[in-house]
Amino acid sequence: MSESVSAARAVGHDTPNAVHRRLPAAKRERARYATMAVFFIAGMLYASWGVHVPTVRDKFHLSPGSLSIALLAVAAGSIVAMLTNGPWITRVGTRRACMAGGIGMTICGALILVAPFYWMLLVVLTLFGFSMATLDVAMNAEASAVEEALERPIMSSLHGMFSVGGMSGAAAGGALLAHGMPPEMHLALASVVSVIVLLVSMPAVLPHVPHPDNVHGRSSSNRWRSGALWALGGMALVALIAEGAMYDWATVYMRDVVLATPALSSAAYAAFTGGMAAGRFGGDAVRARFGAPQLIFASAALAFIGMVAALLLPNAVVTLTGFTLMGLGLANMMPVLFAAAARVKGVSPAEGLAQVAGLAYFGMLFGPVLIGGVAQLSTLPIGLSVVAACAALIALAGPRIMKQLKL
Repeated sequence: MSESVSAARAVGHDTPNAVHRRLPAAKRERARYATMAVFFIAGMLYASWGVHVPTVRDKFHLSPGSLSIALLAVAAGSIVAMLTNGPWITRVGTRRACMAGGIGMTICGALILVAPFYWMLLVVLTLFGFSMATLDVAMNAEASAVEEALERPIMSSLHGMFSVGGMSGAAAGGALLAHGMPPEMHLALASVVSVIVLLVSMPAVLPHVPHPDNVHGRSSSNRWRSGALWALGGMALVALIAEGAMYDWATVYMRDVVLATPALSSAAYAAFTGGMAAGRFGGDAVRARFGAPQLIFASAALAFIGMVAALLLPNAVVTLTGFTLMGLGLANMMPVLFAAAARVKGVSPAEGLAQVAGLAYFGMLFGPVLIGGVAQLSTLPIGLSVVAACAALIALAGPRIMKQLKL
């Protein structure tokens, strides 16, 4: 008899949260560490792929348009997974879903640079995106369950581990390539390390307990009718418009507007991502002390101040400081919104997370394009003012939405 079935029979109609809270404290803490490890390898794998985007371009002799299609294949696979996998994750549990998504991501990651033809590359990248999104939803559902079991905020620090994994993956990839490791070997090595971490950590995650209203894993149509999820998803979309724009345009702004050197321009990306990582490791304490609505307001206000400062005083010191504040401000948006999505009544955590994450992902894709379009019609500073507007919108509407939803 599986652990999930035996647990479900043992507790009758208890909710998963009630079951998990009765577990020994040591087991709940081990589940937190296991989930941290999963977030870390997810960030590392995604960054390991990101390091090799130029390698893919050169290997297949891709034009900018063909490379864009390859990148869109990852996005398309991710969106399909987020739209369809919530009921399945609810049925099988986060342990099996994390294993499936993680193993799929590692296999596809190792195959990216050995695909012999462009069309095969597109298939591999689509499956890579599908697996990545499956892992993303599953590990966030597990994070929410662990947070409820521990009865204290931990979501931000787990997302911080994703950031640390991303920075570690990018740094390790750059170092290994600089020392002559073939790109194919680097991706294979990252995949092997990730599989080992998954196999070691998965036994420690919380046992799967089917919800009494969803024992057979039936899909809940409530999520498409849930005003709460649409409100949270709308905020997530706006937040990731800003975040996606910063990832793609911060360095360009430093180079073209601030007129910084190439080396200093690259510091813009580091300042933003460094602020993101630092903000996430401090976010849980702030949410525990002041609550989610106050954290959303303070975060959005900080991001707005940072972006406005960078736009009004375009010199290197102020701009880098402003981008750091942007990172600090945006750091806790997604952790807080994901934690809220997993607690919306009438919808399973995995389905709520899948819907909010899917809407957010559209923002990540749309943000850089929106900024580029506005910049094309006017100037880049005016384009990036959209980022400040996004932060202002969340600061004004976000706390009210969170209070009304009582999340």
